[in-house]
Amino acid sequence: MSTALASPLAVHGGPKTITRPFARYNPLGAEEVAAAKAVVESGILSQYYGRWCADFYGGPKVRDFEQACAAKFGVKRAVTVNSWTSGLVAAVGAIGIEPGDEVITSPWTMCATATAILHWNAIPVFADIEPDTFCLDPRSVEANITPHTRAILSVDIAGQSADMDALRAIAKKHNLKLISDCAQAPGALYKGKFAGTLADVGGYSLNYHKHIHTGEGGILVTNDDEIAERMCLIRNHAEAVVGDKGVTDLSNMIGHNFRLGEIECAIGIEQLKKLDRQIASRQRATARLTAGLSTLPGLQTPVTRAGCTHVYYMYQMILDLPQLGVSRQKLFEALKAEGIEGLGTAFANIHRLPVFQRKVAYGRGGFPWTSDICKRDVSYAKGICPVAERLQDETYLGFQACMHTLTDGEVDLMIAAFHKVWDNLDALR
Repeated sequence: MSTALASPLAVHGGPKTITRPFARYNPLGAEEVAAAKAVVESGILSQYYGRWCADFYGGPKVRDFEQACAAKFGVKRAVTVNSWTSGLVAAVGAIGIEPGDEVITSPWTMCATATAILHWNAIPVFADIEPDTFCLDPRSVEANITPHTRAILSVDIAGQSADMDALRAIAKKHNLKLISDCAQAPGALYKGKFAGTLADVGGYSLNYHKHIHTGEGGILVTNDDEIAERMCLIRNHAEAVVGDKGVTDLSNMIGHNFRLGEIECAIGIEQLKKLDRQIASRQRATARLTAGLSTLPGLQTPVTRAGCTHVYYMYQMILDLPQLGVSRQKLFEALKAEGIEGLGTAFANIHRLPVFQRKVAYGRGGFPWTSDICKRDVSYAKGICPVAERLQDETYLGFQACMHTLTDGEVDLMIAAFHKVWDNLDALR
């Protein structure tokens, strides 16, 4: 921190460090406009049929996008869906989850990760997260395995992969399926392999603030042809297709309309070409931000797992409150007053949502927890995930790196705002 007389904080009436909003992230350009225009002019906005025929798998742009994604991420199959929530539902169903099965997942994620498990009348079990990467902690996963566990649904949160070596070893040891929710981490590398490709099935979100932006959408990736086919069936009215297709395993063959349209896939093809460039831009900006913030006492900047890369959907930090002597809320208010957009003091503890605290999902009677399919009393009480809970309640400070395409000058303004607040800690105490 500077030893010079600090400028008064904006929260106390001083001048703001950042006086104009930063430009919002918008990776769409002339290429996407031309691609969408060509689809409209073709007259084919969708070419799916919900029956077994040549168009069961969709139109030309759907197939082109899926082939491009499979090639990009180095997998045998890629399957598009109309949202990543749909993708998670399709993935959980495709691996053969039965009602009452337990699936271990993270509390530090978006709620759809867990509700995709509930969709199939299975039971979410929450393991804790690592204190530095915020990804699922393999030791906590192991501790939560019971005779009823059938799968692990890992989350590559904020933009980097979970510890896939450890999670794969646990899955192999206990004969479990492994799903990677990489909504926020397309293009991130785990020891030279793309995040999402080291599980039985993985995938990425395509909605408006993600690295690949098609408005809404998701892309599933797998090297298992059987799982891929089952996801295609769940995506497109499975129950109407299985007879003519000759499918004999009817488990979870209750289908949906999870189909992504031709316009979105045409845009996705162009967006995929830009992915490496978009990631590199965000990595440069966050590296500059980390360098500028690393000298501030009581602030831990993001940690990247050894041998891996981080694509920074979120820039997640930890506060050492005893060292700072200031509450998180006061720091947040001071930083926000200096003009920093996209800061937050909370992320997620989804085990504390009403659906889990009250154990009410389908109907009013507490199904599936109160039914015979639930084999034991699964606890969602506060205290089951102490690392995630302490972050949420006390020490987490996050910046939505996904909101902006940051220039060096804008990063430097953010750094200056942080330093100004830290120079005025005494005034906040």
